[in-house]
Amino acid sequence: MALERPEVEKIAHLARLDLNEDDLPRTTETLNNILGLIDRMQAVDTNGVEPLAHPLETTQRLRRDEVTETSQRDAYQAIAPAVEDGLYLVPRVIE
Repeated sequence: MALERPEVEKIAHLARLDLNEDDLPRTTETLNNILGLIDRMQAVDTNGVEPLAHPLETTQRLRRDEVTETSQRDAYQAIAPAVEDGLYLVPRVIE
């Protein structure tokens, strides 16, 4: 399927693109190249090929779930304006 100039002008109008006369031939050629690539890709026989959710069907390596940092809650809460029982107190914003 090849696009002609009127079709490209209509597509440009619908996409709200301001193409001038110099850009139309190059844009038409680019769109036709894209459509040609799509036609070639659709012509490939994919019978018997399972679709993939991801191009690399591998399992993700997971690290062990271990605590690697010490608790610094007291140091962080020391500079907070208001703290009670280990919780930050914030001003009420909804009445």
